[in-house]
Amino acid sequence: MKKRLAVCVIAASMAAMMVSGTAMAEEYKVGILKYMDHASLDQIEDAILAELDALSEEGEDTYVYEGYVYSGNAETATMQQQAAQLIDDDQVDIVIPIATPAVSPLTNEIEDLDEPIPVVFAAVSDPVGSELVDSLDAPGGYITGTSDALNTEAILDLMFLANPDLEKVGLLYSLSEDSSTQPIADAKAYLDEKGIEYVEATGTNNSEIMQAVESLISDGVQAIFTPTDNTVMSAELSIYETLLEAGVPHYTGADSFAVNGAFVGFGVDYELLGKETADLAVAILQGADPAETAVVTFDNGIVTVNTETAEALGIDYSVFEEVATQIVEVVTAESME
Repeated sequence: MKKRLAVCVIAASMAAMMVSGTAMAEEYKVGILKYMDHASLDQIEDAILAELDALSEEGEDTYVYEGYVYSGNAETATMQQQAAQLIDDDQVDIVIPIATPAVSPLTNEIEDLDEPIPVVFAAVSDPVGSELVDSLDAPGGYITGTSDALNTEAILDLMFLANPDLEKVGLLYSLSEDSSTQPIADAKAYLDEKGIEYVEATGTNNSEIMQAVESLISDGVQAIFTPTDNTVMSAELSIYETLLEAGVPHYTGADSFAVNGAFVGFGVDYELLGKETADLAVAILQGADPAETAVVTFDNGIVTVNTETAEALGIDYSVFEEVATQIVEVVTAESME
């Protein structure tokens, strides 16, 4: 009699839960693969983890990432191994690649699965051009995410505000970075339109980037533009003093460049991007369809100025007030912390 009563009580309890619409709390495992360690991508990762922690505390569901966070150190073979570890044996429920080069190792593994694991990328500059999504509004597959696409013309316009007599611009980037391809093409087109001469210099590691900087200085450029290029970002602490000594301001596509010594970083707030990436991943885990979930883009017009660099260069950056939604002042540090 007692056993039957217990069964009846459990059944009644389950029925009450179904009627009330209350669901059991879920634990979701979130895998993260970061292309490499540097200020921009570290800031994104930290913001993602902080938001996942906050959402776990606020809601009934839990988002677990400990043991599933990797950095590929800019090495394809390493990222392939890490991607396999995340995907094998259904270890995670969703994956977040940070930066364009981190996406392919994960999708290569996922394509072999019967049921694809959803992917929510962070800081992919050109998701359509990289053939990750059909369109920003309707990605069309199991992938969506956040984009840090640049307003290249706006960055170049800062150069002209600071130096109306600008005649020669350096374009510093890595040929191995897909995220740099479109912004560099846009920069060339805009400079051609304005009749401004430009010189290109590229590199694939810190040593080559330093050589590229020295060649641009030798060519007599008056300012240098770099988009959200991870290779140059990782070298910024090594090159900014050389640029200062030459009196050449470095205009870049992220605030983290400025923290590491560049004169100006313009564009996306990477802390906000990381938060939005985490929110998007949680929405997918809660049932949203990646194929119909639009890629999140940003256009906040924030100009981050390294005040130490500005003083050394003798540039009055107050002229940026007429085009910036906000000017953030920073000094040189080795990280975003």
